[in-house]
Amino acid sequence: MAYSVEQTNSEVLTIRHSDVVSGWQQKYLLMADVHWDNPHCDRKLLSRHLEQAKESNAGILIFGDWFCAMQGKFDPRRTKTDIRPEHNKGNYLDLLVNGSSDFLQPYRENLIAVADGNHETSIRSHLETDLLERLSDQIGTVHLGYSGFIQMLFQGVKGHRTSRTIYYHHGYGGGGPVTKGMIQTNRRSASVEADIFIGGHIHESWIMENVKVKLLESRRVVRSTETHLCLPTYKDEYNMAGGFHVERGRPAKPLGGYWLTFFYEGSQPGNIGYKFERAN
Repeated sequence: MAYSVEQTNSEVLTIRHSDVVSGWQQKYLLMADVHWDNPHCDRKLLSRHLEQAKESNAGILIFGDWFCAMQGKFDPRRTKTDIRPEHNKGNYLDLLVNGSSDFLQPYRENLIAVADGNHETSIRSHLETDLLERLSDQIGTVHLGYSGFIQMLFQGVKGHRTSRTIYYHHGYGGGGPVTKGMIQTNRRSASVEADIFIGGHIHESWIMENVKVKLLESRRVVRSTETHLCLPTYKDEYNMAGGFHVERGRPAKPLGGYWLTFFYEGSQPGNIGYKFERAN
């Protein structure tokens, strides 16, 4: 891989890129709310994106709710229709971990980190087992918390260094049928400094840029841009004939993830630019 990964501490993941020159670029596949074990997970779409990541040497980052894990014996949300036949056995949670490990094995070289979502923290709280920690141990990836920073470091061949900071938070609340969670961008900007903000949880898909101006000591005014990204889901539970989702008036949700590409750009601060593209 063209990068190295270090879990600096429980709140920071550092990814280093070297030999950055004209024409250089590095892609990352960003995903959240996969709900891999749910029968409504679009595994065909998921597999296609993972294969694309493997073919393009892209790093893979999963920001919460890889698992659905709602069909345990003591879960009041469980329903017979929302469990896959291969998981309908006495060692339910073990099957989720082992099955996920088998599914992700072909992509373990690309998989950088999996972060907690509310479905994983719920299992840890109620059943005292950490599904993602167990999965991470099996496939050799980094297990991140519910929120944190990812520091992207870039070094050119002449020793020039620059960085871009990502702040991620799996998310909270329902998103709102009108605002679709975009109001959270102002709240996060007020309390956290970063170049890129990534969230999920509400199964929406959008990008918003927030431009700030700053006066330097030299009395020169400069602009900086924050990019806020909301990741969609891989769980397609919209069925017009009925079911929990549609009977509560909830709309169809966007499916897939996003590609984040860093690239050499001489006109950008530190010669590093970035762009987002939908993976769908």
